[in-house]
Amino acid sequence: MLKHSRTSTMTSLNSVFLSLLVVLLPFSSNVLSDTTNEKFYQCVCQNSDYCVPFSAAFVTPTNASFTTILQSTAQNLRLLVPSVPKPQLIFTPMAESHVQAAVICSKQLGLQLRVRSGGHDYEGLSYISEMGSPFIILDLSKLRGIEVNIEDNFVWAQAGATVGEVYYRISEKSKTHGFPAGLCTSLGIGGHITGGAYGTMMRKYGLGADNVEDARIVDANGRIHDRQSMGEDLFWAIRGGGGASFGIILSWKLRLVPVPSIVTVFTVPKTLEQNGTKIIYKWQQVADKIDEDLFIRVIMNVVDKKDRKGEKTIQMAYNSLFLGRSDRLLEIMNENFPELGLTQKDCAEMSWIKSILYIAGYPSNTPPEVLLQGKSLFKNYFKAKSDFMKEPIPEDGLEGLWKRLLEEDSPLMIWNPYGGMMAKISESETPFPHRKGVIYMVQYLTLWNDPDKELATKHFDWIRRLYNYMTPYASMFPRQAYVNYRDLDLGMNKNGSSSFIQASIWGNKYFKDNFNRLVKVKTKVDPENYFLHEQSIPTLPISRNGKGKSMNQ
Repeated sequence: MLKHSRTSTMTSLNSVFLSLLVVLLPFSSNVLSDTTNEKFYQCVCQNSDYCVPFSAAFVTPTNASFTTILQSTAQNLRLLVPSVPKPQLIFTPMAESHVQAAVICSKQLGLQLRVRSGGHDYEGLSYISEMGSPFIILDLSKLRGIEVNIEDNFVWAQAGATVGEVYYRISEKSKTHGFPAGLCTSLGIGGHITGGAYGTMMRKYGLGADNVEDARIVDANGRIHDRQSMGEDLFWAIRGGGGASFGIILSWKLRLVPVPSIVTVFTVPKTLEQNGTKIIYKWQQVADKIDEDLFIRVIMNVVDKKDRKGEKTIQMAYNSLFLGRSDRLLEIMNENFPELGLTQKDCAEMSWIKSILYIAGYPSNTPPEVLLQGKSLFKNYFKAKSDFMKEPIPEDGLEGLWKRLLEEDSPLMIWNPYGGMMAKISESETPFPHRKGVIYMVQYLTLWNDPDKELATKHFDWIRRLYNYMTPYASMFPRQAYVNYRDLDLGMNKNGSSSFIQASIWGNKYFKDNFNRLVKVKTKVDPENYFLHEQSIPTLPISRNGKGKSMNQ
């Protein structure tokens, strides 16, 4: 079983063979020119169940494939430009014991460890570091086993598996089971759930993190824990408290949810000239109150006006999943949101797994097997921000928003509806606090296609001005933000020295009052603050009696 595996798929015979092979391999200067890398490699061999040839799992900057591997899952191209610090080593573990060894050995050698499962971190913190110390990337892409148990209604998924792979493996076993995680299928399941994990079924079943039953994690001492041995405090913290602060997720045990054999999807675009402002204003009134089987997000961008070349307008695409057939969907829409003008012709009925492909933006004839490739459809230079809205933006506020979007070359906004199950789960149930009272979440993006520094500055300036414009309409005290849309504009650790007070500036935005509990858990499970990054959860100073000081000190 995945949850008990210590050696992945290797047999003891293979382990002996590989160990002997490594002893026979010379440490040539071409393979291990860096003394630290050589020490790290030898340490991993000594502290894991079996050793692999260096070339099979380790890549240095001198290797021809280094750039390809570094960029393989990275989403944000602005974090791959030459001026951004690069790792001195990329290690792709083949077994859980390799992950344990990586923690032990990086601590011994004073190396930072950056861990990536899918590489979607918006600020690239899973594959870059601005902290000045040498760092290595632990790439979990080979740890991607998935075991689906329909009879007992769960799936174990290793951290390197993508969301799309998990969906596909579930659909292989059942047409009436699913899991409520992300819309982007190339997300690594390991990091995705640490931030909450929302998707098209969140209004019906909550977040991915709300549907986790167990987990396996490597702690700061290199030990593996499950839910029982880690304790309920740490199990609480890892389900929404942000990635890479408490340990390295090895696998999740996910509770499956029922889905209809046939679901309905639609995408209806509306421009400003098609009464767009009034329609989106009405959407704000109903998006969180409508039937919880219905999820309608809105994707906004700038397009050319029809029949007016060179003139721009705003298009709002209403993109939806309904857990049922189109006849009931049309009844719900006609009663609650007739302004959209949804017709039978707009609706497409399909299986749940086909709806995953539809929402992810694949062409209609794409076979579900594409999900096994784990490839991203989205690679850009970009900067993103987020907001949570508790009141509708009035029409004059929307008009000001359109004006600002039209000033930008390639803006994108996505509004995701809340309500339903999201409003029924307590703010403190998991670290993810954005629950009752939230109408919808806003994601702001600006995209460009050139590494030019001045160009990047121009887009950064624009999105910051837009964010400032939205201040009166967004949630307040604190102005909330989504940790999986990480935003270093909110503040960051400087070489790991940020105090509780400094870190609370961004911590309260991501986690509200749950931040205090996250800091207590962090101080307990990682008192030396080994798992550290630019926005990691801080530890409290340790007093003489060994207990953390009061957060008010």
